[in-house]
Amino acid sequence: MALRLSEQFARQLDELRFEPTRKRVRAIAGDETVADSRRAVLVWEPKRVVPSYAMPEEDLRATIVPAQRTGAAEHPVPLDEESPPVLDPRTAFAAHTCAGDPVSLRTGALSLEGAGFRPADPDLAGYVVLDFDAFDQWLEEAEPIVGHPRDPYSRIDVRRSSSRVRIEVDGVPLAESTAPLLLFETHITPRFYLPRADVRMDLLRPSESTSVCAYKGQATYFSAEAGGRTHPDIAWTYPRPLDGLPEIAGHICFFDERVDVVLDGVARSRPVTPWS
Repeated sequence: MALRLSEQFARQLDELRFEPTRKRVRAIAGDETVADSRRAVLVWEPKRVVPSYAMPEEDLRATIVPAQRTGAAEHPVPLDEESPPVLDPRTAFAAHTCAGDPVSLRTGALSLEGAGFRPADPDLAGYVVLDFDAFDQWLEEAEPIVGHPRDPYSRIDVRRSSSRVRIEVDGVPLAESTAPLLLFETHITPRFYLPRADVRMDLLRPSESTSVCAYKGQATYFSAEAGGRTHPDIAWTYPRPLDGLPEIAGHICFFDERVDVVLDGVARSRPVTPWS
């Protein structure tokens, strides 16, 4: 019987998963390189969809000491309508979902409390999973990375389209375009990136919210004034996207989960995702 890969992926979400990388990976805090390894592995704790880097203890330039298990709130969210709940990628590192021990990393000048985790798994024996946000900079080879390590089994394709896309909220048109860019990202609903000339920018107000995507860079957000109320952070843009996605620069994308989308005259249902 043929295997549907997305279903296989969903079945593995409750498992502790790992994958070696051939990249040289460094983690820097302040002026100190705390970790430097060519033997790093990507680790997904159960219910995590975003990986973390783990490195052999001998590749850490720090003293490893036990840390208090503080824990953190788990934020389960639907990945889609069919998959089991996963942890929102914004869930703190301290919310560990497999057996193991939290550790702190100490150097002569630094103390990174709870910045590591030793999974109690024989395949990861001797490895320490590192909290991406505990460090000031990460390098793969000589290139900085942001947000989190990239998933080697995830990809993004951007395609120019001639489809007519209309965006509404509370019956108020916010955008209409026949020149959208469609962005297809693994396990994420397709996104419509629209030219600003096709968006009612007079109804949008810049918000103070920002976010960082490991694949696209830093996004800034807009709220919409429509239907007599404010719809916060309903759209975003990447003013300076990372290399590889220059075409989406300055385009506006709306949360399909929070607006009504009509594609070539057919209304689309609002998808169920972590951003619903």
